[in-house]
Amino acid sequence: MASNHDGVFVASNGRSNGAGALELRASQDDTPPDVAGPKSASDVSDSANGYRLRVAYQGLPGAYSEAAAAKAYPDCEAVPCELFETAFDAVECMLVDRAVLPIENSLGGTIHRNYDLLLRHNLHIIGEVKYAVRHCLLANSGVKKENLKRVLSHPQALAQCENTLAKIGVVREAVDDTAGAAKFIATHKLQDTGAVASSLAAEIYGLDILSLDIQDDPDNVTRFLMLAREPIIPVTHKPFKTSIVFSLEEGPGVLFKALAVFALRNINLTKIESRPKRTKPLRITDNGNGTNGRLKYFDYLFFVDFEASMASPNAQNALGHLKELATFLRVLGSYPRDMSEA
Repeated sequence: MASNHDGVFVASNGRSNGAGALELRASQDDTPPDVAGPKSASDVSDSANGYRLRVAYQGLPGAYSEAAAAKAYPDCEAVPCELFETAFDAVECMLVDRAVLPIENSLGGTIHRNYDLLLRHNLHIIGEVKYAVRHCLLANSGVKKENLKRVLSHPQALAQCENTLAKIGVVREAVDDTAGAAKFIATHKLQDTGAVASSLAAEIYGLDILSLDIQDDPDNVTRFLMLAREPIIPVTHKPFKTSIVFSLEEGPGVLFKALAVFALRNINLTKIESRPKRTKPLRITDNGNGTNGRLKYFDYLFFVDFEASMASPNAQNALGHLKELATFLRVLGSYPRDMSEA
């Protein structure tokens, strides 16, 4: 991260988004309090000593991620970031206090990039928030549906509204994010182009909402992670979730044995995801039949979420057992489960 003459932090390669999508502004007046060190579970969504937390999210103002950040931290100052990487860097460099980033969507699946970044960076998951995505069809004032020839949005948003857009008969064009699409048509005052974005984006960029809830599936929910430089102190009197990542030796039944450490202790798994290792992704082994043949396997990392707090002896014993089987094990965070409506 670097600062330009206006005090705006940009990516270390000096690249700046002309649309202003990812610029982290350093505060000249406010010096944040000491928010380092382990936090209690009650501190996850509260401002520290009346200080307004600065929370990074990916996208332009009006993005769904901004709304998720506001749900996670209602009194925060939301800081837009062009890239997921920049949001991670902003927290690590103490330019912001937290980040709220998507990890999975009920329709689109896992956001693998953020799993990769969790491994690359030394941040901790301190909470989660579920946010119901409600797509709107937006256009400039006076534009009607029948005037539209094309619609811009993020590829996933376009896919999630495929049936509705097909009925209108428009050409779909993919752009980087939903709020960026809304800003583009507003800035250029396009009369034949709409955008799929949030109602907040319509308010910010002065657009009309032609249709509400145009997603094909009403159950469209994205789960976001709340990230910080320090972990929170886990407790046992509240519903907690723990996220881990581990790798194993190759062999029959090895994954079964690893997952059995949770089943033996009646610990419920809510998610399991496998990813080939980015470094040295292939493992070479003997073929096992006594010949000189060599076999190549993908070497995998396993990301697992389970419903237990790291303050629980049961969870500690499970991870102690897993450590005996794993070649690598890291706890990404132990945090309160989001029990609210999306």
